Amino acid sequence: MPRSTRAVARNKRKKKVFRAAKGYFGGRKNLYRVAKDAVERGWEHAYRDRRKKKRNFRRLWIARINAAARQNGLSYSRLMNGLRLAGVELDRKALADLAVRSPGAFSTLVDQAKSALKG
Repeated sequence: MPRSTRAVARNKRKKKVFRAAKGYFGGRKNLYRVAKDAVERGWEHAYRDRRKKKRNFRRLWIARINAAARQNGLSYSRLMNGLRLAGVELDRKALADLAVRSPGAFSTLVDQAKSALKG
């Protein structure tokens, strides 16, 4: 029985790592062991930060809504509660966009929230 080698599989695996390490500095792009560690670490960061990005954007939207709400004399939590009571179903992304691009429309929403909180 002839001896089988694993050359094809090994070369394919190494080629995949080196392709992913393209653009890295120094040995991180052309030494297999170093490149493999760097690429795997990069994949870990990419996986984690795809989830982190969603959190960061939500924090940004909340900060923008809070700043605009306070300019209209309401805190973020009271605004969101008032909008919920008024039946306004806008997500935070849309509210933040309104707060930045059209403050007049946002102040109308704030007035709706204030009236819903009173009644």
